[in-house]
Amino acid sequence: MPLDPDVQDQLRRVLSSMELLLPKPIEKIDWGKTHAANWRRHSFAGYLEAVSSVEGIQLSDLLGIEEQKRVVEANTRQFLAGFPANNVLLWGTRGTGKSSLVRALLRAYASEGLRIIQVDKDDLVSLPAIVDEVAGQPYRFLLFSDDVSFEVGESSYKMLKSALDGSVYAPPENVLIYVTSNRRHLIPEFETDNLGALLVKNEIHHGEAVEEKISLSGRFGLWVGFHAFSQDEYVAVARQWVTKLCERAGAEPAWNRQAAEAAVAWSNQKGDRSGRIAYQFASDWVGQSMLRSR
Repeated sequence: MPLDPDVQDQLRRVLSSMELLLPKPIEKIDWGKTHAANWRRHSFAGYLEAVSSVEGIQLSDLLGIEEQKRVVEANTRQFLAGFPANNVLLWGTRGTGKSSLVRALLRAYASEGLRIIQVDKDDLVSLPAIVDEVAGQPYRFLLFSDDVSFEVGESSYKMLKSALDGSVYAPPENVLIYVTSNRRHLIPEFETDNLGALLVKNEIHHGEAVEEKISLSGRFGLWVGFHAFSQDEYVAVARQWVTKLCERAGAEPAWNRQAAEAAVAWSNQKGDRSGRIAYQFASDWVGQSMLRSR
């Protein structure tokens, strides 16, 4: 018996709505050709989406953070060699090269089997599903989460803590976790955190609550701090960037006393002294110089 036309229309609408909720068919990633991927969460699940191009920054482009580069690069090389290596927390001032360092490592070591999967903070609850996708692959994966901070009790906080601790769930041997944050402990810290055993907001054992708050960061084997430059360090990095950009463009060096003074004025206007600010100044200064010389 044929269905009533109105019922057929209703069924079509229902099926169309359900189709919107279902993930689109995704081809399995060929890691031999793909160096980076993003984890995309869908209504019911998630999937890895290949990144067609990655920022072309090189380790030599990251100026003023030589010690941080040395530590993180050494840990990554240990990992690639199959030796013991640590999960890494890169923390500190914005614009100092934390995430750029991770991307530069990919460019430097992709040919040796390094791969990166970028995961948003809210999607860290999917860590088990993500590592299931790459377990057993003949590559070494960095699960990279950028600009992370939590409130205690968040699902992603609990999952990351479990993964780092390895007590309930631990990533396979071909996976490490690299996280960047502006906060050393990944969570907000308050003046009341330093009140020791005093009663705070009816919390009898307040010190234990504070210990719980900072326990996540303690599970990273390496803490690597990134800090704002002094004025002299900032000017030196700005000079290096101006020189490097001139060389790339085949232009005459554009650094002089006027450039140094302009670099300081630029940082004062921005209210920040970092590698990012130095690069922004150099791009403007070199671009303006080249435009005038046309």
